[in-house]
Amino acid sequence: MERSGPVEKSVPLAKEQGSGLRRLAKLLGPGIIAVLSWLGAGDLITSSVAGANYGYAMMWVLAVSLLLRFLIVNIIARFQLCNNKGMSILEGYAQLHPVFAWFMLGYALVMGHLTNAYMLKGAGEALATLLHVDYPLLCSVAVVIAVWLLVGRNFYALIEGVMKVLLAVMTLAFITLAVMSGPDLGGILRGTIGFSIPPDEGVHGALLVAVSVIGAVAGSIANFVHPYVMKEKGWTGPEHKRIQRNDLLFAVVVGIIINLAIWVVGVEILRPNGLQVNTLNDLGSALELFFGSGGWLIFFTGVFATLFASVVGKTTAFPMLITDALQHIRPERRERYGKTFHKDPAHKWFLLFILVTPLVWSLPGMPDFVTLTIGVNALNIVGLPVISLGLLIMSNQKSLLGDEYRNNWFENLALGFATLLAIWVAIQLGLQLLG
Repeated sequence: MERSGPVEKSVPLAKEQGSGLRRLAKLLGPGIIAVLSWLGAGDLITSSVAGANYGYAMMWVLAVSLLLRFLIVNIIARFQLCNNKGMSILEGYAQLHPVFAWFMLGYALVMGHLTNAYMLKGAGEALATLLHVDYPLLCSVAVVIAVWLLVGRNFYALIEGVMKVLLAVMTLAFITLAVMSGPDLGGILRGTIGFSIPPDEGVHGALLVAVSVIGAVAGSIANFVHPYVMKEKGWTGPEHKRIQRNDLLFAVVVGIIINLAIWVVGVEILRPNGLQVNTLNDLGSALELFFGSGGWLIFFTGVFATLFASVVGKTTAFPMLITDALQHIRPERRERYGKTFHKDPAHKWFLLFILVTPLVWSLPGMPDFVTLTIGVNALNIVGLPVISLGLLIMSNQKSLLGDEYRNNWFENLALGFATLLAIWVAIQLGLQLLG
C-alpha cells in the first residue's frame, strides 16, 4: 500500500513518556541492538590484532570504515522509512533488478553461516574457559541449544535489555583499560590521517587485517539487520526518521569509543608486552595485567555474553533477510504466507541452517578462532561493491523518495568511494594471495 507522502512529523510520544535517562533508554533500542550486533568478535579481534601488530599506523582504516558504516546504514534506514511505496530495503534492491534478490539470498546464506561460525566458536571457547573445562565444542553446542530456546519466543524486550547492560559493561571495561594504559594521542592522530599500509608483522598480514577491518565495519552484512530491528521496534514511517538517525548516531559513537578503546589496548598493552592476538586468552591477559584475576573474569564474562547476544541477534535477523529474499524470487510464497516471515515454513529451516551448521567450524582441526574471525570479515568485502552500488542507485530514485529524501552529494560521493575502495582492496588482496 502506498504512503500518501513522505512528510516528516514529530514522533508520537504517548508510549515514550518519562524523564531523563529512563525515557532515553526506552527510545534508544535498535541502535543498541545494532552496535552489539556489529561489535561481536569482528571488531574485537580485528581492532586488537591491528593495534597489537601495527600500532596506530592503520587507524585511518577504522576511521574510514566507521564513517562509511554510518552513511550506509543511515541511507538503508532512510530508504525503508521514507519511500512512498512502503518498501523494505530488500524490496528496494529487488525492484532494481531480480539479480539483487538472488545475490542477497546467496550472500546472506553464506555470510550468515560464516558469521555465526566464528561467533559460536568464540562463545564456546569463552564459556569453556570460564567453566575451566577443555570441551569448547560441547560448550558451543550448549550455546546453540540455548539460542534455539530463546529465538522466536517474543523475547525482543529481554534481548534489548540484556544488550543495554552488556553495552555499558563492555564499554566501561575497555575505556577504563585504554585510559589507564595512557594512549598516545599524537600517534592516534598520525595514524588517522596517515593512509599507509605498514610492512607485515605477526601471523596476519597488514593488508589482510586492513581488509578485515573494512569488512567487519563498513561491509558487514549485519548492516542489513538494522531495518528489521527498526520494524520490530515499530519504526515504520518517515515520522521516525529523526529518532532513527539520532539512535544510529548514538550507536556509531558508542562503536567508535569501543573500537578505539580496543585498538588502544592492543597498542599500549599487548604490543609492548609482546602479546600476539592468537586466542581470546591473549586479550584476557591484557585485563589481567592491570586488574588481576578479576579483570580476567570480567573480560571472559563480557566476551561470552556479547558473543551469545550477537548469535541471538544474527540468528533472529538473518533468517528474516533470507526469507524476504526468497519471497521476492518466489512471489507466490508471500501471497500464500503474507509478510510475516515466520509463517513461511522456509523461515524455520533457514534459522536452523544459520544456527546449527556453523558448528562444523568448531570441530577439532578447523581454523583457530582469530584466523576464522579475520578471514570471514575479510570476505565481507566481496559483497560491498554490489551493496553500495545498488544502494547508490535506489537511494537516488526520485519516484520513490522525492527530492526531500534522496541522497545529498556527499552521500553519493561516499557510496561511490565505498564501491571503488572495495574493488581496489579485493584486487590488492587477490594479487597478494596469488603472489
